[in-house]
Amino acid sequence: MSKPALKTIIGLEVHVQLNTKSKMFCSCPNVFGDIAPNTAICPICLGYPGTLPLPNEASIISIQRVGAALNCQLATHSKFDRKHYFYPDLPKGYQISQYDQPFCGPGKVPIIVDGQRRSIGITRAHLEEDAAKNTHPAGANYTLVDYNRAGTPLVEIVTEPDLRSPAEAKIFLQELRRIMKTLRVSTADMSKGQLRCDANISLREPGSDQLNPKTEIKNLNSFRHVERALQYEIIRLTKLFQQDKLPRRETTRGFNADTGLTTEQRGKEGAADYRYFPEPDIPPFVFTLEEINARVGSLPELPHAQRQRLISQYAISEQSARLFIDHQELSSFFESTVSELQQLDNDRLNIDPKDLPFLSVTASHIILRQLRDLLIKHQLAPAKLNITPANFAELVVIVYLKQLNQNNLPDVLTAMQSTGGDPDHIIKDLGLSPVSDQDDLIQAVDQVMSAHPDVVAKIKSGKTSATQFLIGQVMARLRGRANPEKILDIIKNKIDNNSK
Repeated sequence: MSKPALKTIIGLEVHVQLNTKSKMFCSCPNVFGDIAPNTAICPICLGYPGTLPLPNEASIISIQRVGAALNCQLATHSKFDRKHYFYPDLPKGYQISQYDQPFCGPGKVPIIVDGQRRSIGITRAHLEEDAAKNTHPAGANYTLVDYNRAGTPLVEIVTEPDLRSPAEAKIFLQELRRIMKTLRVSTADMSKGQLRCDANISLREPGSDQLNPKTEIKNLNSFRHVERALQYEIIRLTKLFQQDKLPRRETTRGFNADTGLTTEQRGKEGAADYRYFPEPDIPPFVFTLEEINARVGSLPELPHAQRQRLISQYAISEQSARLFIDHQELSSFFESTVSELQQLDNDRLNIDPKDLPFLSVTASHIILRQLRDLLIKHQLAPAKLNITPANFAELVVIVYLKQLNQNNLPDVLTAMQSTGGDPDHIIKDLGLSPVSDQDDLIQAVDQVMSAHPDVVAKIKSGKTSATQFLIGQVMARLRGRANPEKILDIIKNKIDNNSK
């Protein structure tokens, strides 16, 4: 007899590289990945005897801003500690980190899961130096170490075990990345290791508050890898539970993206294994609340607040709002477009002020689909757009009033980008002006119906879905320059009259 399903408990330890100009405790440039290996190094970041670390104030201000954005308690008393372990990527034999007095204490981050708002607790956010980068060449029996990364300022954000599924863990990480980018404290590019994650998972038996020993999956560097690794662990641990073989100790595992499997690396270390003690070369920090507030300053609009504002203010979907948050320059272009829509000459363009919410939604769709496709196709940054919000607003109205077929939008946008011109003239120059003469529409419908009597017969027999085929043929004959609804009305009238 199978046992009842287990409850999934997940917590994350997220490492974010800060984009300060210099490293955490020396003046070496913070440029890991952009220059040749082992060229941005000095005796301090290499851990030479007799050298003294000097904390980077910009990094401390950055973590205090991160803490404020994560709703953390910002510490008035903080200090650095030594965390001892011995790997080739740690030149000093210890890491300058924080233990019991981090810069940021408990906090919370709101996320949206399946349309429901959830709050994920933050245990702490502390500041430390990154280790060097180990590289294991394929087929080689040696390891290469790039010490350019040693000493890079690193924020570690530790969550409470509040996540309940791999999908939630992915959503939380995506939200955290948006916050880092909004604050401009990190590029947070996971492919470059600027944001990476250790995922802790444990399965709890129904009705029990007792957590089984957790498994930590190390160094996950993509949202998809986090989700896949946790999905595999749930399956693996569930099988062990069914066999009464759940782990009796905490273990650390690695994830193989090619196989989708995790493999055990070692037993998980605890605080005692690291032999923490206060860093003797860096005095403790003391701040007043006034000093902290001055250092943090005013925060930009954070992703969760921006998402709610875009949805409520412009009536766009949650998915569209999320995409705009991920593409801030397109979001700015969208809001500028809506501002232009509000100022358009309503009489000339024949729109009603009540149409504005629908125009806003139309604008969001075109920006996130066709305009974004244009930018990707031509490898253009939004800042290089020659299309002004004013001209784009006119295009939105033209599309909304069905004076341009959506299939012709890419051609019009390409011409607008090339010339910087307004859509009215471009549509005329491209020969895409709508066919509005009723006689021309009727003639095109007659020609198509005559060419496809079998389809007409199907429609008369009750297969009304075949009407879409006729509409498509008429639109093709008129090069997409007609209103499909008008074509449908003409077809229906002809079918009804011929059936009487």
